[in-house]
Amino acid sequence: MDKAIVNLEPEVIEVFGHIKAGDNFLLSGGAGSGKTYSLVQVIQEALRRDMHAKIACITYTNAAVREIQERIDNDRLTVSTIHDFLWDNISPYQKEMKAVLVDLLNAPEPLIKMSDVVDAAYFEEKKIQYKEYLLIREGIISHDELLIVAEAMFSQYPKLNDIMKDKYRYVFIDEYQDTNPRVVRIFLESLKKSARITTVGFFGDSMQSIYDDGIGSLEYYIATGDIKEVKKAQNRRNPRLVYKLANRLRTDGLIQEASKDLSAPNMSGGVVKEGVVRFLYSYGDTDELDKAKSELDWDFTDVHETKELDLTHNLIAPRAGFEHLIQIYDGDKIIDYRNRVTKYIKDKGIDKNYSGMTFGQVVDELLAGKTAKEQKPILPTAGMQAFISQNPALFEEAKGYPFDEFRKLYIDKDMLLDDKKQDDLEQTDKETQRDNLIKHMFKIQTLIALYEERRFNEFVRKTEYKISSVADKNRIKGYIDKLKSMSDCIVEDVINYAHETGLCICDDKLSEFIENKRYLYNRVAKVRFEEFQKLYTYLEGRTVFSTQHKIKGAQYDRVLVVLDNGNWSKYSFQYLFEGTGTESVILRTQKLFYVCCTRAKENLAVYYHNPTETVLRKAKEWFGNDNVVLVT
Repeated sequence: MDKAIVNLEPEVIEVFGHIKAGDNFLLSGGAGSGKTYSLVQVIQEALRRDMHAKIACITYTNAAVREIQERIDNDRLTVSTIHDFLWDNISPYQKEMKAVLVDLLNAPEPLIKMSDVVDAAYFEEKKIQYKEYLLIREGIISHDELLIVAEAMFSQYPKLNDIMKDKYRYVFIDEYQDTNPRVVRIFLESLKKSARITTVGFFGDSMQSIYDDGIGSLEYYIATGDIKEVKKAQNRRNPRLVYKLANRLRTDGLIQEASKDLSAPNMSGGVVKEGVVRFLYSYGDTDELDKAKSELDWDFTDVHETKELDLTHNLIAPRAGFEHLIQIYDGDKIIDYRNRVTKYIKDKGIDKNYSGMTFGQVVDELLAGKTAKEQKPILPTAGMQAFISQNPALFEEAKGYPFDEFRKLYIDKDMLLDDKKQDDLEQTDKETQRDNLIKHMFKIQTLIALYEERRFNEFVRKTEYKISSVADKNRIKGYIDKLKSMSDCIVEDVINYAHETGLCICDDKLSEFIENKRYLYNRVAKVRFEEFQKLYTYLEGRTVFSTQHKIKGAQYDRVLVVLDNGNWSKYSFQYLFEGTGTESVILRTQKLFYVCCTRAKENLAVYYHNPTETVLRKAKEWFGNDNVVLVT
C-alpha cells in the first residue's frame, strides 16, 4: 500500500477509488463531520498523485475561500466563489456572451428582462461586466444573471467545456447543497459534451440546505449514476447529546457516531464528550427569555463562544437596541401604502403625467368621484391605516412630497443590515448594500472606535481632519470625547458636528442621498445616536446575537436557539414539533433547526414560549424528560 495513503480518512480513500474508476463523486456528511477536513485531504492527495494536475475548488463564501487558501498553499490550486469562478471562465468570450445575452433578453419568456427588444448591435460598443448591481442597458449583469448567462454559454458553446476541462483536472465544489441548480447542470450535464477528462467532486450535506436558491440534494444525479456517493458518518465537533439530538432531526437516514480519531475536537480522555442539551419553556403573556438565560448561567458577554440565535433581525433588534432603525427600513407601512397606490396606477393602465403633483394630491385625484367600493383598492389596508394613525405627522409629510420623487424611493433592510459580521475577527471584502447614510454613520462610529482602541494610524487614514501638531491631536481628543457624549443626541446633530469639526465631512454621496431620499433621511436623522451605536456593535459582530441563517458554518461552546417564527410564514417551530401543517414549511424549519443545534461544541439550549402539550411531548422525546425545564 502507498505509504501516503495510510493517514488518509477511509472516506477519502473511497473517494479516490471512484476517481480511479472515472466517476464523479459526492462526499456527504452531517454537521460537524469534518467535511472541510476531508476536502483538504482530497485536494492535497490529488496534488500529490498528479504532479501536473490543476485543481479548482469552489466554495460558497469569501470566508470559506480564505479558509481553504490558509490550509493549502499551492500554485496549482485555484480557490474562488462560484460566481467568480464562472465569470473568470466566460468573461474573455465577449462576442459569445453578447449573443447569449441578446437571445435571453428576446426569448418568449425571458429569464433576464429589459423593456426594449434588442439586437446584437445594441451591445456592440459595450463590454459586458459583472457587478454587485444590475444595469442591463449598460451591459452590467449581477449575481443571478451571471448564473443564467453562464449556463446558456456552456450549453450553446461546447468549446467552453473543452477549455474548462483543459484547465482543470479536478473541480471540487464545497457546500454543494447551497449551489444553484444551474451551476450543477453546468458541471454534471454541459461538461459531458467534452470528451476530455475532468473529475467533479461535491462536498456537503443535504440536511443543511437552508437557502431557497440552492439545489438541496443531488439524489437525481446519484440515481442516474452521474455521481457516486460516499457517506461520512463520524462527528468531530459535537458532544454526544448534541449529535444524538441531531440524528433524530435528520430525514435521510444518515446516523452520526463518535469519531475514531482521539484527537477530534469533541473527544476528551479517549471518549467523546457528553455535553449538555436543554429545552427551556415558559407560559404567559410575558416572554421569559431573560429568565431562561439566567437559568443557563452562561457568560453572555463572551461573544466569541456564546451565541443567541433568532430567526430574524427584527426579533433581535429590540434586544440589541436598534428597534426604531429596523422599523424604518423594514416596517414603514406608509411606504407599503405608496406601493399600493403605484401598483393600482400600473394595474389600471392609467397613463397620466403626474409631474408637479404631490403624493397626497395623486391619492385625492384617484379617489375623487369613486364609490366606496371603487375606492377600496386605493385606500390603505387595515395594517397600513393602523400605522398611519400612529404616525399622523409622518403621513402628512409623505403626502407633501412630489409624487415622481416619492414613487422612486426604495427602502430595504439590506440597506441597513447587509454585510453583518459573525464576530469582530471576521473579514469582509464584498461591496456592501448599506445605503450612503448608514455608510456615513458607520464612518463616524468607526472613527470613535478606532480612537478608543488607540489604533491611531488607522484613525488618521480614515478621518478628513489634517493632523500637523500636538494642538491638533488635543483638539481631536476633545472632538471624540464630545461625540462619545452625544449618545442621547439625534443622528443629524452627530452628522453636523462631525462635519463642522472636520472629522467626517458630508461628501457628495451623502448630499445626494439627502436630496433624493429626503423622506428616509428625515426619519433616520431623528433617531438617537445611541441606537445607531448599538446597531454598529451588532453588525460588527460584537454581540452574542445572530440570525439562524447567518450562523451556518460556525461553531461555539454555548448556543441558545430561540424558537420564535417572528410572523415569518415560511417557518413554523410549532409545525416542526407537532408534525402538522404544510410539509414544505416543516422540512424548511427542520433543516434550519438542525443547523442551529449542531453549532454547539459543549452546551445547547433551546427556548420556546407558550408551547402546546404536543410540542412538549416531542421536546421530551428529542431532549429527554429531565432536560425539558419550565422557566418561572
